[in-house]
Amino acid sequence: MANKKQKIAGAAAGVTVIAGGLGAAGASGAFASDEPTPPKGARAVVKVTPNPTTERGQEVTITGHCGGGEKLRAVHSGFNGKPVLEHIRILSEDPNGFEAKATLSQTVGNGVGPVFVDCGGEAGVTLLVTHV
Repeated sequence: MANKKQKIAGAAAGVTVIAGGLGAAGASGAFASDEPTPPKGARAVVKVTPNPTTERGQEVTITGHCGGGEKLRAVHSGFNGKPVLEHIRILSEDPNGFEAKATLSQTVGNGVGPVFVDCGGEAGVTLLVTHV
């Protein structure tokens, strides 16, 4: 079962990620106690609030921790050159509890899009659900 979970974002991001349980609001970023520990390099945890989003231009908050990484260095979103989030601002790069703000792209449609964090040695990903 771990092989399916590892393929969630590996091809798109170039990293192997074991995602937490997917609920109605997307990937939680949390790991159940019976799940294996994510591999080194993919231990950052990221959460986007609100999730799902309902308006283009809506502001969201990106929070989490770096899982042993140095600090929050960057937040990336989207795929195929189409961003899900724009105007990303890192407010706190603390590896024990980072925070960033961004707005939902004006061109995004209904669906899901990945939100990646780079913590300098550890990466994390979650899915942002859009109902616009």
